[in-house]
Formats: sequence, C-alpha cells, structure tokens
Amino acid sequence: MSSRTLLALDTDALMNKQPHRILIVDDEEDLVWALAGSLRDEGYEVLTAYDGVQALATARRHRFDLIILDVVMPKVDGFQVCRELRQIRAFSSVPILFLSVHSAVADRVMGLDLGGDDYLVKPFHMNEFKGRVRALLRRGGQEPIRAVKSRHKGSVLQAGPLTLFLETREVRVGTTTAMLTPREFDLLHHLMIHFGEVLSSKELLQQVWGYPAESNCTSLVRWHVKSLREKIEPVPSCPVYLRTVPRHGYTLKPE
Repeated sequence: MSSRTLLALDTDALMNKQPHRILIVDDEEDLVWALAGSLRDEGYEVLTAYDGVQALATARRHRFDLIILDVVMPKVDGFQVCRELRQIRAFSSVPILFLSVHSAVADRVMGLDLGGDDYLVKPFHMNEFKGRVRALLRRGGQEPIRAVKSRHKGSVLQAGPLTLFLETREVRVGTTTAMLTPREFDLLHHLMIHFGEVLSSKELLQQVWGYPAESNCTSLVRWHVKSLREKIEPVPSCPVYLRTVPRHGYTLKPE
C-alpha cells in the first residue's frame, strides 16, 4: 500500500469521526435547553428527554457516549432508569452523570451504588458541569485501552488472581466474572498498572479521572472503591486485594 493511499485512509478516518453523542434527561425544560445548548457549542451531539419513560425509549433507539440523568422525575425516576439501563449490555459501560437537588451523602451513595459514575448537585456552575462531562467522556473512551494494549500482550491485564479484560471491561476473580462500570474499570485498570503502589485519593482523582489538583471530591474515590470491592473481594468488608493504607490511600496488592 502506497504512502498516498495511507494518507487518504487517515484523512477519511478523521473526516468520518463522529462527535460524542450525549443524552440529557431532566423534567426542567429550561435547564435542559441551557445544558444542551452549552454542550452543542462544545461540538457534542445532544438528544434530550423530559421523563424516565421517554429517556428509556430514546436510549434504546440510539447509541450514546454519555447519559446525563436527573434523579427526581415524573413517571420513572433517574435511579430506576439507571437500574434498567445497566441491565442492558449495550449500556453496561456507558458513563452516567446524575444531576439532583438532593445533596445528602445517602443519595450520592445510592446513585453511585446503582451504577452511576458521577453525581452533581444542583445548582451548579456550568464550567464545573462541562468539566465533569469532559472527564467522563475522556475516561469512557477507547484511547486508554489502546495505549495499554501497546504495552501489554493481548487485551488482558493480570495481577495475582485478578484478570481484567480491556475490551469487555470485565474482571475475573477465580471463576467469578463481573461487569465493571466505567469508573470501576478506570480505577482497577490504574491500580493494576501501578500494582503494589500506594495512591492517595487526590492522586486517584487526578490520575484516573482527570480532576483538577484543587478538587476535594475524595468521597467519590471511597464510593468507587467500595463498589469495586463488592465485585472483586471475597468478603468486601475485609478486603484482601484492594487495601486501605491508613492516612495514605489505597493499594492493589493481592496476598
């Protein structure tokens, strides 16, 4: 194949690259209008829905790279929408960002435990919203996986009894296999690459999910560690793989 042909193929690939498609679901029409407009200005393709039933119908008709989901909605609430989407294989690893007026820790924990990847409390600044969107899309994309493939044979990472399948985002522990959410996958992937190292919550926020250095959302790390332990630990309350190092952070170091 000539260099001219290769250049043509590369140009075609760039020309045919599709923008990220995002679904915004919220019963506040003014808010949906503002969020959709802001994201379209950034070059994203945006579809909208105004209740849970409409959200599920729209999700089943299209492929999405990110779903922004209000919690309190008529007909079907955001938590139930998340439950149903996570049962569909095509949506098992699509990032979900919850929006809610409820700021209680219990509400945040519930959203993350159900399979959400981030939780943003209303009202919020538009710049913060767009930053969260960029971080989720960046970590939910395929670039990190391709980079790892080039450094590791095949599409599998192993650390002791843990096997991480990069293409399907599944983890196998012994004979048990579990599907990971994007955030769980990113966390385990990073810990396996840095096997045996102790990483603080702030380091994980910055290195895994692209949060700014001044971010103080360390509770997000605790929640994602908890949900990952539920999938990889024999007894999640007494972890033997993903361990806490008091006052320092976390380490992946199976016995």
